[in-house]
Amino acid sequence: MADKVEIAEDILKLSFEEALGELESIVDRLETGDVALEESIEIYRRGSQLRAYCDEKLKSAQAKIEKITGDGGTAPLDTD
Repeated sequence: MADKVEIAEDILKLSFEEALGELESIVDRLETGDVALEESIEIYRRGSQLRAYCDEKLKSAQAKIEKITGDGGTAPLDTD
């Protein structure tokens, strides 16, 4: 089982969309290979925290939807 990632306080203040945008930016930077080793390690660490934060937000949203639908499964949101 993976260790729980400790999420920085400033990340906890971000919306899901802001965190996802920053994570995408980090991935882009790492994929280019133009980042120094030490900086790569630091932004990778932040990326891990952002990923964990986004994952928690998605799980929370899923739990809310399951509570609304009442069956723990998926159901169409439009009933028209």
